[in-house]
Amino acid sequence: MSGGLRVLFTSAGSRLRRLHKALHLNLQTKKARTYEPIQLRNAKIFILDLLDNPSDHINLVRRYAASVIMTLTYGKTTPTSHTDPEIQLINQSALQVGRSMRPGAYLVDSFPILRYIPIYLRELRAFHRRELAFFKSQIDIVHERMELGEDAQPSFAKNLIENQTMYGLSDNETAYLAGSMFGAGSDTTASAISVVVMALACYPETATKARAQIDTLVGIKRYPTFDDRDQLTEVTAFVLETTMALSSEGVPHRASKDIIWNGYVIPKGSTVIPNHWSIFRDPDIFPDPERFDPQRWLTPDGTIGNEIKNYNFGFGRRVCPGMHVANRSLFINTALLMWAFNVFQDGIDTMGLTESPTLHPLPFEVVFEPRIEVGVLRALMKA
Repeated sequence: MSGGLRVLFTSAGSRLRRLHKALHLNLQTKKARTYEPIQLRNAKIFILDLLDNPSDHINLVRRYAASVIMTLTYGKTTPTSHTDPEIQLINQSALQVGRSMRPGAYLVDSFPILRYIPIYLRELRAFHRRELAFFKSQIDIVHERMELGEDAQPSFAKNLIENQTMYGLSDNETAYLAGSMFGAGSDTTASAISVVVMALACYPETATKARAQIDTLVGIKRYPTFDDRDQLTEVTAFVLETTMALSSEGVPHRASKDIIWNGYVIPKGSTVIPNHWSIFRDPDIFPDPERFDPQRWLTPDGTIGNEIKNYNFGFGRRVCPGMHVANRSLFINTALLMWAFNVFQDGIDTMGLTESPTLHPLPFEVVFEPRIEVGVLRALMKA
């Protein structure tokens, strides 16, 4: 359904290495720091939006995620809404891909011989043609602006176009790489921030130390920024704890050869699905795993420990290349939410999550109580 072009499903080989090279050079830690002004600007808009329309917080989170990723991917500088047509199309594409990942979603999973029957794969091929055409239309817009000298805004798509020969990418690979970056980054970021909001409402006592740290370091005359990140370890610990609820499983992969592990043989061709839910509930690694406890991530001296890991971004060579950008979005939004508001729940079902590869909270109601005089808060967020 992706024609082998979506990096998530690309088989090991030269194409995967070329795609990974382009992603790594644009998403590595050093490069991710250059995106911080975009993330901070949109996070401040998110706080202003919450002041005006707190009941719509789930859609406001989606607006943040869509705006950031559209700016990073295509250099779009105008405000983006989650209801914009291009956002809707990309989200629908990501939803279809997620559905296809479920074992048994298609009969071909059970009867592989069906892949050789042309009529059976007609639907998937049609999906691929529509998706590729859309991704090419988006990158063509960037290309046209560059030719007219109108596109001064750096973006992932612009970098791919300028360095396409160096990366060794075809036109279709370039378009798909940019488009799939949006699909992978927007949905997961929106889900993660909504889980943070839910956690702040359901477990307010666990945010006490983080708010105290923010109040001591930041105060009310300014707002938290990325410069505070290394010192706001309680905020980072809170974020890490919320990520334990974000995914039940990792991306399935197929064994390229027989693998022997602990006396078991995983035959070549077997599908291996990482069980994140089980990993995060191993009491030997995460004591009392059902308790929401950000302190588990901290050492006695208050720094982030190295004994336990966050596996939501995957493993090894297939680890998510966008994790540095995603972690920055989570940090700045959580820090600003804690600094700006006390968040109260209104009967939230903490197990009310969607049945999808990326778990989203079902609609829930919360109260955002400003911790700072509203006029001052607005002025700081508009600064």
